[in-house]
Amino acid sequence: MLKILIIDDERAIRNTLKDILENEQYKVETAENGEEGLEKIKKQHFDAAICDIKMPKMDGIELLTQLKNEGIDIPVIMISGHGNIETAVEAVKLGAYDYISKPPDLNRLLITIRNATDKSVLVSEAKTLKKRISKIQEIIGESTAINKIKETIEKVAPTEARVLVTGENGSGKELVARWLHELSSRNKTTLVEVNCAAIPTELIESELFGHEKGSFTSAVKQRIGKFEQANNGTLFLDEVGDMSLEAQAKVLRALQEGVITRVGGEKDIKVNVRVVAATNKNLLEEVEAKRFRMDLYHRLSVILIHVPTLNERRDDIPLLIQHFLEIICNEYGIKTKKIDKDALEALVNYNWTGNIRELRNIVERLIILSGQTITAKDVEDNVKVQ
Repeated sequence: MLKILIIDDERAIRNTLKDILENEQYKVETAENGEEGLEKIKKQHFDAAICDIKMPKMDGIELLTQLKNEGIDIPVIMISGHGNIETAVEAVKLGAYDYISKPPDLNRLLITIRNATDKSVLVSEAKTLKKRISKIQEIIGESTAINKIKETIEKVAPTEARVLVTGENGSGKELVARWLHELSSRNKTTLVEVNCAAIPTELIESELFGHEKGSFTSAVKQRIGKFEQANNGTLFLDEVGDMSLEAQAKVLRALQEGVITRVGGEKDIKVNVRVVAATNKNLLEEVEAKRFRMDLYHRLSVILIHVPTLNERRDDIPLLIQHFLEIICNEYGIKTKKIDKDALEALVNYNWTGNIRELRNIVERLIILSGQTITAKDVEDNVKVQ
């Protein structure tokens, strides 16, 4: 049910409009001045507001100005018995959806409300959809380490240099890879991702290089591998430290010679691929243990980018929390929730073993289980202290 706020200092008008709109199946709340109306708009979601211009404490023009200054997007229909063209123009310039003189023509008012709420719903849906289909998220943070990563990405992305991204699970390595692709000359083509840790050892070669029909028992048809899929684009090898030595040798050949051979095939296939690799392991230790090839390490690590843990960049946590509050509330179609100082401090001091991924999950949990403002008690009740 769509929700409308009526702001007018005349009780009779408030009650009359409320009765009419409720009869039209709208949910209605009222306020007797702009100050009270603004407070309600900040605390609740409304699909539209009807607002008088001449009111005590805060008039309609002041309310519009305040809404504009605070970036609150709500269709506001202005009504007034003392209006003129100048007032109407001023109201529209400040963002009013429409201006109607008192006493309002009820048919026109209802049509205007219907159009305003339709627009409000469409804008809300468009914002949600835009968030969902957005190709790439912003790298959130202003800490020294994050600013250095952003600067490095800007310098390295336009080149063809291979990049090795290191860091713990959930720290944001994939996001770095996406930005390297997005800011490169290859961004009109594909970023192909492979999680080397998620593919069984016996299938990794087929996944990367493809296979010919009949090359092994389950090869019932030809398969195009990730290297071919990423031709003229970027190949992101996530958790590259989990790749078998045999597969490493073939990746090395592909990087050195720019050719691959499908499993069971004899034909060399030329590929033009930029490789970005990531790992949560210390590859030099893996080299010492003879689990990773030294020559491949040097091929992959032309540029090294290390993504710090969340515990190493606590100054960024408030920015990340606000970011997740906005995008998750937007996905749920609800008004963005707030977080009080004590709750924020508790989360800043929390031991983040799961990094950014864990933070997002906890913010989502708090949004679901808390009121409009997330408190320290909410954090205490819903976040396991480690």
